[in-house]
This record gives sequence, structure tokens and C-alpha cells, in this order.
Amino acid sequence: MEVLADWVSKVSNVVWNGLLLYLLVGTGIVFTIRTRFVQVRKFGAGWKHLFGHFSLNGEKAGKDGMSPFQALTTAIAAQVGTGNIAGAATALYSGGPGAIFWMWLSAFFGMSTIYGEAVLAQKYKTTDDKGHVTGGPIYYIRARFQGGFGKFLAGFFSVAIIFALGFTGNMVQANSISVAFKTAFGAPQIVVGIVCAIIAAFIFLGGVGRIASVTEKVVPIMALFYMAGCLVILCFNHAAIIPAFKSIFVAAFDPQSILGGAAGITVREAMRYGVARGLFSNEAGMGSTPHAHALAKVKRPQDQGEIAIVSVFIDTFVVLTLTAMVILTSGMLNPGAPDGLQGTELAQAAFTASLGTLGGAFVAICMLFFAFSTIIGWYFFGEQNVKALFGHKAVKAYAAIVVVCIVIGSALHVDLVWNLSDLFNGLMVFPNLIALLALSGIVAKAAHDKDIMK
Repeated sequence: MEVLADWVSKVSNVVWNGLLLYLLVGTGIVFTIRTRFVQVRKFGAGWKHLFGHFSLNGEKAGKDGMSPFQALTTAIAAQVGTGNIAGAATALYSGGPGAIFWMWLSAFFGMSTIYGEAVLAQKYKTTDDKGHVTGGPIYYIRARFQGGFGKFLAGFFSVAIIFALGFTGNMVQANSISVAFKTAFGAPQIVVGIVCAIIAAFIFLGGVGRIASVTEKVVPIMALFYMAGCLVILCFNHAAIIPAFKSIFVAAFDPQSILGGAAGITVREAMRYGVARGLFSNEAGMGSTPHAHALAKVKRPQDQGEIAIVSVFIDTFVVLTLTAMVILTSGMLNPGAPDGLQGTELAQAAFTASLGTLGGAFVAICMLFFAFSTIIGWYFFGEQNVKALFGHKAVKAYAAIVVVCIVIGSALHVDLVWNLSDLFNGLMVFPNLIALLALSGIVAKAAHDKDIMK
């Protein structure tokens, strides 16, 4: 088992740190150029659409889809997860402060990629065998590539996302919750997992209506709660804010001047970990969030594309950046040190440095909200693909498997499961990027306000 886990880890590292870094960033650059910087031109329009549909108790989602705000919060539920806490800490430990600059840069290009995903999800959405509106990469992959090749690509994507997010991914999220609660409150991990599984099952069985209703309430509240906590800490550490920002920009191009030679962190390391953690966190180009954006009831595909731009901004430039600033101003970061804190432990130490014992509890509660909302979002994305492959009859079996995965994941930390989650996350990106690049002309027309529904 250890040999298999090690092999999967090596393959996953090749996929994520080699091929995908270049493909995802490259796709973002292509879309940025072809759309003439749509993420800049339509940034204000995205916020207008968002606030125009803002509601914590909107209309109930049903067969005909959900509101644009519900679609956005469902997407953000998946995007804003443990990666915004543990992921930021990992990037800082492995890549130094400069990793944050490269995280921002990759997110900037990712904003144009996610615009394209949302637009294409809207254009190619359809109705399933029960008359429910559905959409996602599987549909625009089939639309672009006819015949056996298209069926293979779409099928490969669906199987990969079901395993990556629905099964192994949700095991990882459940473990993050249980470990955080054990560390902060001494709660038994299996008990935390069972409670999470019961609540999750209740939400899953309520279908898209209950999922949309939960995300539209939980996501804004959890984001504001976390942001408020971070801002309080930054007020305490205000004298270190400017030096922290300076270290981000200087270390992005000259890590040694900030860290010295002992850390062994180069520009390449800062770039690698910043880009990888940023893309993994905001999910731009990965093919997950289009499942939510496809269900939005909008007049034009462009409208939801503009709203999607906002989701990457909130995930990376707001939530993830606040985590990074808390860590950088806390004095707890020791990049590259063999005995240095990293991941969730580093984040908890940074919050504890300012909030005392409340810091650990604060991180645990935020991890609960972040990880649980991700479980809901990832379940939903997997469910859409289960329906596409097997029909509605398979949904209950899929939901039952996910619930079991939540319980098992909360109690066990098996390296093989974690490595498989990373690998399947990477593999599902390839079919999506192939289709995105092949359909980039349609996205470019949409960004130039042309009618793409003819």
C-alpha cells in the first residue's frame, strides 16, 4: 500500500507541478488575449450582476435552475475551502512570501478562464431525462467533439470528477474538519465525521433546491466571519502589514534577499508553489464550477460569465490573501525550515499568536464552514455527472457512497486516498482544457458582446 501511495504521489506531482501549471496558466493567457482582458473590462459588470441578484433567501431552485447568486455561492462553496487556509500556509512555507505574488498572477489569468467556462456551460446546458436543467464540461465537450473521441473525453472527465471530488476529495475535506476539531476541542474524529455525514445526507437528499438554499446563506456568512477575524488580527499587527506586502513583491523575484540562502527557496520554487496552490484553490480551468454556473437563470451566457469572474477574485484576492497576510504578520512563518510549521498547523499558530487560545477555535470553526461547504459543492458537481452517465436512478447510491466517504475520511488519514484525490483532480482538467481551447472562439465572441446563442 505504501509503495502504491508513493507511486501515485510521484505521478500526481508530475501532473500538477509540470504539465498542469503550464497548461492552466497558458490557457488563462490565451483567454485573456482573445477576450481582450475580459476580467478587467467586465469586472465592474460582474459585481453589478452579483448585487442585483443578492439574497440570503432567494427563490427556491428547481427543475428550471437557480438564481445567478445561488449559482455563484454554489461555485464559491467549492472554491473557498481548506485550500484557503492550509493551502496558503503550504505555499508560504514551501515557496516563501513570493509565492503569494505568483498566486495573484495565476488567479488574474484564471479569471478569464472561468469566464469562458461559465459562458460555455450556459450555451450548451440542456435538460436531463427528468426535465431538469443541467450542464457542465461533459456537455460542451460532446458538443465540440463528435463521435467516439468526444464520448471518450466526456466520459473520462465525468469519471475523474466523480472520484476526485465526490469520493476521495470529500474524504479529504471531512478529515480537515475532524482534525481541526480534535486539535481545538479534543473532539473524537469519528464523532465529528458522523455528525457531518448526517447533516450532509439531509442536504443531499433535498436535491438542488436544498443545496442552493444552504449555499446562498452559508457562503456569505462564512466569508464575512472569516474576513472579520482576519481584519481584527491585522489591526493588532498593523505595524507589520507594509513589510509583509514588501516581502511578497521582493521575494517573488529575489527570495534570497528576504530569506537568505539557508531556506533553499528560489524564484522557481516561489512560482511553482504559488501558481499550484492558487489554481488548486480557485479551481479556474478545472471544470468543476461550470456545473453550478450552467444552472443560473440569466438572459445571456455573458451575464453568468461576468459573475464567475467575481468568484475567483473573492477566493484568491480576498480570502486567500487575508490568510497569507495573517501568517506573514504573525512572525510564525519559517519558510523551508525542516522543523518549521506548515499547513493547518502554521495557520492555527498564526491565529493563536494574536488571539490566544481563541485562535485555534477560530480556525477550527472556519475549517468546518469552509470544508463543509466544499463537501456540498463537490457532491453537487459529482451528482451532475452521475446523472449524465447513469441517470437519476443512480443518484441515491452516489449520495450514500459520499456519506460513507465522509465518515471514513474523518477517521482515517490514508496517504493513498490523499494522493489519489490530487491525481484525479489533475486528470479531470485535461479534457476540460482541450474543449475550452477548441471553443475559445465562441468565448471571444461572447466577451465582445456578440450573440453566441444563434
